Amino acid sequence: MKFKPFSNSGSADAPAMNPLPTPEPMSQSMLPGLLLVEQSAYSHPWTAMNFTDAMVSGYHMPVWRVDGEVWSYLVAMRGADEVHLLNFTVAPARQHRGLGRHMLDHLLSWSRAQDVHAIWLEVRVSNQRAIAIYTACGFVQDGVRPGYYPAHHGVREDAVVMSLSW
Repeated sequence: MKFKPFSNSGSADAPAMNPLPTPEPMSQSMLPGLLLVEQSAYSHPWTAMNFTDAMVSGYHMPVWRVDGEVWSYLVAMRGADEVHLLNFTVAPARQHRGLGRHMLDHLLSWSRAQDVHAIWLEVRVSNQRAIAIYTACGFVQDGVRPGYYPAHHGVREDAVVMSLSW
């Protein structure tokens, strides 16, 4: 399915934010800000060690900041002929500004430059907003991973597996 890129044209789907922040590579010095966003966005957030391990592994980790404040970030791992999106976060206070679509556009451009032909991800089955954004951008649902995510009180939550191929 064809990717529907983000457009900062002031449409109803993409509120204007002039200009959109330019991504920077994630660094250790950004971790305090990243962890604040991560903890505010998720019930089971990544740890500093998760981010550090991803940096050491050389994953693609752009961060979008404004005046030093972390607004959003993603973590993507290149495989043999695909990219796996591991973390995709917009700070709760910065949502509804078109950043998610902008980030997906960035991810697609980066993925194409890596000479891969697909992006894969997992998303909590309860995260219907994210599923709707991915679907609107051309991702398709490929299946479910039962009990993939930790939830509260030892319960686990299923993940929807989604992909975008070109």
